[in-house]
Amino acid sequence: MNRNIKKVAVLGSGVMGSRIACHFANIGLEVLLLDIVPKELLPAEEAKGLTLESPAVRNRFVNQSLETAIKSNPAPLYSKSFATRITTGNFDDDMNKIAQADWTIEVVVERLDIKKSVFDKVEQFRKPGTLITTNTSGIPIHLMEEGRSQDFKENFCGTHFFNPPRYLPLLEIIPTKDTKKEVVDFLIEYGDKMLGKTVVLCKDTPAFIGNRIGVYSMLAVTHLVEKLGLTVEEVDKYTGPAMGHPKSATFRTADVVGLDTLVNVAKGLEQNAPDDEAKGVFILPEFISKMVENKWLGEKTKKGFYEKVKDDKGNSEILSLNLKDLTYGPQQKVKSSTLEATKPVEDIRKRMKVYEQGTDKAAELFRAMHYPLFEYVSNRVPEITDNFFRIDDAMRAGFGWEIGPFEVWDALGVRETIEKIKNEEKRIPGQTGEVAQWVKDMLDAGFESFYKVENGVRHYYDIETKSYLPIPGTEDLIVLDHIREGKTIWKNSGVSIIDLGDGIINCEFHTKMNTIGGDVIQGLNKAIDLAEKEYRGLVISNDGKNFSAGANIGMIFMMAVEQDYDELNMAVKMFQDTSMRLRYSAIPVVAAPFQLTLGGGCEFSMHADFVQLHAETYMGLVEFGVGVIPGGGGSKEFALRASDDFRPDQIDQNFLKDRFLTIGQAKVSTSAVEAFELGYLQEGKYAITMNRSRLLADAKAKALELADAGYVQPAKRKDIKVLGDQGLGIVYVGASSMEAGHYISEHDKLISEKLGWVMCGGDLSQPTEVDEQYLLDMERKAFLELCATRKTLERIQAMLTTGKPLRN
Repeated sequence: MNRNIKKVAVLGSGVMGSRIACHFANIGLEVLLLDIVPKELLPAEEAKGLTLESPAVRNRFVNQSLETAIKSNPAPLYSKSFATRITTGNFDDDMNKIAQADWTIEVVVERLDIKKSVFDKVEQFRKPGTLITTNTSGIPIHLMEEGRSQDFKENFCGTHFFNPPRYLPLLEIIPTKDTKKEVVDFLIEYGDKMLGKTVVLCKDTPAFIGNRIGVYSMLAVTHLVEKLGLTVEEVDKYTGPAMGHPKSATFRTADVVGLDTLVNVAKGLEQNAPDDEAKGVFILPEFISKMVENKWLGEKTKKGFYEKVKDDKGNSEILSLNLKDLTYGPQQKVKSSTLEATKPVEDIRKRMKVYEQGTDKAAELFRAMHYPLFEYVSNRVPEITDNFFRIDDAMRAGFGWEIGPFEVWDALGVRETIEKIKNEEKRIPGQTGEVAQWVKDMLDAGFESFYKVENGVRHYYDIETKSYLPIPGTEDLIVLDHIREGKTIWKNSGVSIIDLGDGIINCEFHTKMNTIGGDVIQGLNKAIDLAEKEYRGLVISNDGKNFSAGANIGMIFMMAVEQDYDELNMAVKMFQDTSMRLRYSAIPVVAAPFQLTLGGGCEFSMHADFVQLHAETYMGLVEFGVGVIPGGGGSKEFALRASDDFRPDQIDQNFLKDRFLTIGQAKVSTSAVEAFELGYLQEGKYAITMNRSRLLADAKAKALELADAGYVQPAKRKDIKVLGDQGLGIVYVGASSMEAGHYISEHDKLISEKLGWVMCGGDLSQPTEVDEQYLLDMERKAFLELCATRKTLERIQAMLTTGKPLRN
């Protein structure tokens, strides 16, 4: 089916509706956002002489909701300017406009009668053949299509986005028996490639997949609290990042989501899943019932499992709830030998084994949580899905788990864990100690794991064919974890160079936070050497949580403290030279950044021939925070880009000022789009990949495209216009004024002057054209001079100790 989605109508502008509208605007679509008409005037509206017929009144709900969404943090839009892509209206006056929409999404309140009444109106105006979907977290999809036309039914299904839609990648597709296959296929592909989602095909069962398993997992913990004698602090410490779960862990997540929301889903499952052997888990423990009764619902009521208060001195403090007497008190420090043992284990799968084998309360909770969970998820196949891997996909994408339950089970060993499951004390309702028969059949047939990798492609055990099959939709992905072992052609302590095929190699960082030190510099230069000699192009990317947090400031600190300025000078020059090699190599270089791309990671990206970046890339030159200026070519590059901005009919100093402030204020983009707006990306030299899993494949394709087009090594720039004293005067006056007004410190003023000195080319009497090396030498000199100051060393030490810059 050939569908071209140009315009989307979103019906309902609440928390989800307004943010879904924003995400469609993010990908460039025209969006119509509608909601109900108010029935009463507000006092302020009456004072203005407005009536219920005034457009401002009739669109009050939708406009207020959208405005709230746009102002919210984290932002739902890649750029605030994208709000112009959204047109608002109301159900009474503007429903006829959905006739122009290619896709209509209903996102009204979770009540079947209200949803059906909205669909009555939709049927009057919707263009036949266009998509119509519902965003619901639990109402059976088939009930919503009752009484609808055949065309409506064939093009209708559930599309369950998770909140916030921009950031949580899970999108559940729930077809009915009437939904056409081509509609489902289209939504799966569109959600993946255009919306950047992990798309999970679900059956029309209570709470679908994500919430069915996620809420079971959370509530199972609440049933274990009393039996294991655990506190709120202990549970959240044990079930957080060490376990491969988000920092918010269990109880803080409940506070963020809202205890009422959790309870509603739990009650829905209790009522609508009568055949679930573990339905007793969805009956709430007494302490949760009392919290709901007290309206301690979490962040929305300022009180939940945690409460933020102020002491007598006005300092904020977060108290935790004592689950025994339901009183709040200071949080207690949590210690665990098992957690300490897991800290040095970065590989999440190896860490799970260490966690399971511990002997303290943390390990006991791990086993008490996971053994029943394995039993539960195995029994949900084929009830909620025919393919178990969709459960893992849903938990990673919707609940932020690093690996899903079947992946954890694989890490522990499927066969050996079954006996442990059988012998585990039965402490959770419905727990029997027996896993589903299909798992036993799998093992009996000689298949020892749920997943395996063949020829770089991940396969799953298919229950129906009793064989391993490629996971659908992943055949074209490049996953370094899957090819690293057989395709690594060179490596050191910080870098692996991996052959991606077709003449393209990838340079992968694997230091802590992918920081850049001597090993990474060496690896990048080796990658360029290899690429120029034997390959066609180079990609720089990795499978980590962040592209790069920047230079290794600990290394810089040690050299500065020891006053080994010759060695520091050499290290900075090597950094600069590497950036320049990326720019002027004989082969195309494509950087593929994502998430944190700071400092040196940003500088390397700015020097690549092309940047293929993920939509969620937070890019910035943040060196000001540790008391220095960008020293790996970033200061030079912004001077170069300011020069390219200069126009004969405009004031050069204005362009210089914009570039200067981006570095001087350590601006970090909140999206790939904003990275362009801040000047870190250049027109025509970047492209955005919506789905993180497709980033490396897209980057490789771009490197091949550049090579196939007959890549020519660029000529070094010698025509960079710097303003000299004309620019320096503005910089110095501005810095002095900011210091006098107590907006910046004395040291901030010094850094600003050093940056201005570099970007203006020094004390030149008139605007002059210089080459890049001239600016790099100035950049390095200013960097070293700042490293020699006490204030800079204090800032670096504070950053190393606390992770936060010291403002002094």
